[in-house]
Amino acid sequence: MYEAHWGLKEKPFENTPDPRFIYLSHEHLEAATRLTYVIKERKGAALLTGEYGCGKTIMSRLIFEILPQDKYEIALVTNPMLNPLELLREICLQLGIKISKKMPKTKLLKELNQRFYENMNKGKDTVLIIDEAQAIRDLMAFEELRLLLNFQLNNRFLLTLLLMGQPELREKIDELKQLKQRLTLSYHLNPLNKEDTEKYIAHRLGIAGTKEKIFVGRACSTIWEDAGGVPRMINSICDMCLLVGYTKGLKEINADIAKRSAHGLD
Repeated sequence: MYEAHWGLKEKPFENTPDPRFIYLSHEHLEAATRLTYVIKERKGAALLTGEYGCGKTIMSRLIFEILPQDKYEIALVTNPMLNPLELLREICLQLGIKISKKMPKTKLLKELNQRFYENMNKGKDTVLIIDEAQAIRDLMAFEELRLLLNFQLNNRFLLTLLLMGQPELREKIDELKQLKQRLTLSYHLNPLNKEDTEKYIAHRLGIAGTKEKIFVGRACSTIWEDAGGVPRMINSICDMCLLVGYTKGLKEINADIAKRSAHGLD
């Protein structure tokens, strides 16, 4: 709607996990580096937490971009609010394993084990990412995930497990001592700082088609303050700013427009 007014090819602040718009702050780069290390060195399991909207889902998409498909098979479970059996079925489906609705747990585990070995023999590693893992209600589902890590050969993990979720996920993991002991990495993503917020906004505008400085003065600082540095909120406020600026025929977004736009989201 407002793209032509601002000289944009597309909307820059959509809240969708598009890898093209990824901006790696120091913390995001650190998280990506550590997670990639766990995967490439076959360290078993890792935990990534962060507040809602801080970029955890983007990190999972980034891993897809980083890892070569000929060397890794990645299964991504985005809705883990499942019982243990349903979770195993979903993992099978994400790995492209053909299963029947009534297939028992023993058969599901056998199919998974077979796929892990097949991948290993092809020179591929298997990676399982559970996004929004705090949504898992049945703690036995976590136990099933832990047991998948028992599939090993000569002390080599046949599966790398990445658990991603909001901070309450850590509380659940604390109750599961055996799973916690399997974690070789635990990292928490914090919101963006003021400097990174300004770079984040400029980066997304650039990907969308303009290098013009649309947000001027203290606009970026105001957005950072109102969004608390959370990328999802930054996107929502910036999107509203561009809409308000378009309807008012503006060529720049100042701090006052940013503040009004942010309050319009309350």
